Amino acid sequence: MAVPQLRVAVPAEFSTSLGFSDVVRETGGRMLNTKHDCRFQQRRRKKKAWSLFSLLTNTNYSCAGLGPEKDLKLSVYSSLVVNPAGDVSISSEQKVLDVVLKQAALMEKQLRKKTVIEVKKDMVVPGTNYLLNEAYDRCREVCAEYAKTFYLGTLLMTPERRRAIWAIYVWCRRTDELVDGPNASHITPSALDRWQARLEGVFAGRPYDMFDAALSDTVMAFPVDIQPFKDMIEGMRMDLKKSRYKNFDELYLYCYYVAGTVGLMSVPVMGIAPESLATTESVYNAALALGIANQLTNILRDVGEDARRGRVYLPQDELAMAGLSDEDIFSGKVSDRWRNFMMNQIKRARMFFQEAEKGVAELNQASKWPVLASLLLYRQILDEIEANDYDCFTKRAYVSKAKKLMALPLAYGRTLINHPPRKKTELVKP
Repeated sequence: MAVPQLRVAVPAEFSTSLGFSDVVRETGGRMLNTKHDCRFQQRRRKKKAWSLFSLLTNTNYSCAGLGPEKDLKLSVYSSLVVNPAGDVSISSEQKVLDVVLKQAALMEKQLRKKTVIEVKKDMVVPGTNYLLNEAYDRCREVCAEYAKTFYLGTLLMTPERRRAIWAIYVWCRRTDELVDGPNASHITPSALDRWQARLEGVFAGRPYDMFDAALSDTVMAFPVDIQPFKDMIEGMRMDLKKSRYKNFDELYLYCYYVAGTVGLMSVPVMGIAPESLATTESVYNAALALGIANQLTNILRDVGEDARRGRVYLPQDELAMAGLSDEDIFSGKVSDRWRNFMMNQIKRARMFFQEAEKGVAELNQASKWPVLASLLLYRQILDEIEANDYDCFTKRAYVSKAKKLMALPLAYGRTLINHPPRKKTELVKP
């Protein structure tokens, strides 16, 4: 990898200096009626208020439900955290919630605009349509290679939506490869700074290569904001300097950076069902919950692999409460203490999956299948960890091809059955 130029996993022949700032498309997103200020609540259902509880209570973060789950003994933090010096600071939960609120507001603001820009012939550089189509095709190939099940689900989406999702997926994968790929040892904080500068160029219509060109076109076609992308890069910075997490509050922020951000990037592209009663904010919260759930699952699956790299992505205070330490992780011994600890970690991950699933019903019909299929398959990894007797040190939990194939029609059938409640008021069609 040539770090100064940041050509990450991109063949030289893909490079292009074309800009697509003048390529204008009609937005394919969907607005919600903000009148219904609720969290996945239906008509005539009693409104529930979110509560922020203090340390060591049986509850969960705002994106993961309205109340505590029974028998879940985990460290959860309030929106205000007091440090050893006695100073009060904002928790990771509140920081992430602020981003969610901003993203929802931005989506609503942009989708309320009804200005249609006419694309004139002299606005499009000759030959760019062909190159842009090729750029999206390259993104399709990467998605089909590394996310086979999700890719199959995207084929049910409209052409514009699926191409945009492919472009976002490729950018996320390339960003992750910076710190987890074969050249990760050569990546420095300054390299990530250059990667972020390159991202800003993408949003300004100045792509560096064909993959960037596809993303640049995507962020002009849909109300996608740059903040989640910047936050993902911040997660990569954390990986360079941090290998331990004192508590779940710290881990939650990391999970948001590296995975929750993907959900926030995708909502404007996936679209929200016109008949949905949910608020834009609640749909973003569900997308965030799915990202958190996926990353928690990754962490539990890869405990052994991460330990061999000297990393422990498990809350240190919860390990201590379970009578465990880093030495127990590095020794790779499956004890009763470890089993009990993992049971609680899996319960928490499932809790996030549960809340994420509620949001799938609010998505545009064509977008539900790939999201639900991905959710069902990732959640099954937790089942496989249990089937392996919680041995995450010598066994890698994975979902077999047969189970993956079974999950696809199951997810599709459920998307046909589970519809959000219908609005009686008229909505502007996208």
